[in-house]
Amino acid sequence: MDSRPAASSSAEAPTTNGTPVRQLSVFLHNRVGSLMALVKLLHENSIEVLGLSVQESTELTLARLVVSDPDTAETLFMEKGVPYATCVLTVVQLHPMEGTLVHCLATLLAAEINIHFSYSLLVRPEVYPLLALYLDEPDMGTDALSKAGFRVIMQEDLSR
Repeated sequence: MDSRPAASSSAEAPTTNGTPVRQLSVFLHNRVGSLMALVKLLHENSIEVLGLSVQESTELTLARLVVSDPDTAETLFMEKGVPYATCVLTVVQLHPMEGTLVHCLATLLAAEINIHFSYSLLVRPEVYPLLALYLDEPDMGTDALSKAGFRVIMQEDLSR
């Protein structure tokens, strides 16, 4: 497997609002302790896991990670030979009164934007839940959600 990062796209470039959140997808052998070893490696290098989704198959496990410092994590993975890929996520803050999950999904549906996968993050700035979305049109999704009153979270909002 190729352990080089995916080519950068214009969606990853910093905007006036900040840098979009990047997900690191790590391919692990299906062995006891593989995920623990990965998280420990990150922790030992002062990188915190802020979001996690795990999908298992017979031979491999796909761990999708949102981390506090994706640039350093990518460098670390290259140095250690950890196979990974990157993609841009749209992270949206949900609010029980103003921006519910139903409202978020309805906004994306109205804009005809597909969700390929999603998961919640482990952090909650301002105590509101965060939802990570991998959209087929991240720029359009960000615009639609922002116009609908949602706060779209950037990497700078998550990194310490």
